[in-house]
Amino acid sequence: MQVRSTRRRINRQIFAKKVMLIDHEGKQRGVVDKEEALAEAKEQALDLVEVAGEANPPVCRIMDYGKYQYEQNKKTKEGNKRQKAVQLKEIKIGLQIAEHDLLFKVRKAQEFLTDGHRLKIVLFFKGREITHADLGRGLMMKMVNSLKEFSVVETRPSLEGKRMVMILVPIQKKSS
Repeated sequence: MQVRSTRRRINRQIFAKKVMLIDHEGKQRGVVDKEEALAEAKEQALDLVEVAGEANPPVCRIMDYGKYQYEQNKKTKEGNKRQKAVQLKEIKIGLQIAEHDLLFKVRKAQEFLTDGHRLKIVLFFKGREITHADLGRGLMMKMVNSLKEFSVVETRPSLEGKRMVMILVPIQKKSS
């Protein structure tokens, strides 16, 4: 497996004796001696940048390398802005949760799901409540039914020690 470097060779870092030259206007100049290409780049106060090092001879272009790097960084940052980081949000409940408190947790879960986040619901069992896992499963399914228009169950309720865990994912909105 070959690892490609994102850094390009410029000016004296280019090893080849002959290069396929593209001038600063984008016109192909053909195969020229590296020293001649370097002299032309220096004369125009620009850099000789290797764009395709795998080619034989390597393709080099005369350009302002600093400006090129700036544009590349700007494009990457712009691309990163468009990406939305999906987080795993967590809601904790107990087996003895009151009805109003459960409704509050359901509303909070709706907010998380409409924002596009995955949701982990954790039900904690205290003391001997663990013997009533069926009641816990029922409470989890009650939450699923309350959130059915916002989410789909990714991981069904499962016991992990003294807690029951379930993961919900938001329903993708259909674009009209």
